[in-house]
Amino acid sequence: MSLSQKLTEISDGAVKRIPPDKLAVMQRATADLRASGILDGVIKVGDTLPSFQLTNMRGAPVSSQSLLGKGAVVLTVFRGHW
Repeated sequence: MSLSQKLTEISDGAVKRIPPDKLAVMQRATADLRASGILDGVIKVGDTLPSFQLTNMRGAPVSSQSLLGKGAVVLTVFRGHW
């Protein structure tokens, strides 16, 4: 199953699980965000990012260049504080 198919499956499942009034609020908030132009500044699939270095879970630095030397890199960004 492709990522696109999996995301569609998750979205379809949410529509069945979330009460209609709550779903309407979520959909309206999503539409408002899209209309605000916020998506113009986000990272998009296929964008080239500058080199960066992050700390792994053991506290050791890991550079994007070292990872790219091993193959393709998939970057996932989570919002919030751990």
